[in-house]
Amino acid sequence: QNFLSLQSQLEGTENRISVARRDFILAVERYNTEIRTFPGRLWHAVMYSDLPIRATFEATTPDADKAPEVKF
Repeated sequence: QNFLSLQSQLEGTENRISVARRDFILAVERYNTEIRTFPGRLWHAVMYSDLPIRATFEATTPDADKAPEVKF
């Protein structure tokens, strides 16, 4: 019973990490697009020139963005 509960909690944690990773990647992509296009490029040059372009990341293994299935 405890082990099944632990598996369920781990699955939920992995799902939350996956969602947070996806949200971060989307936010970085939006930021980079904004500062590279007009008029965001002008605002960035004038007001935020000290902020660098952020690195974007992608999953390196197949299905890395999916949590593993729990089998009982």
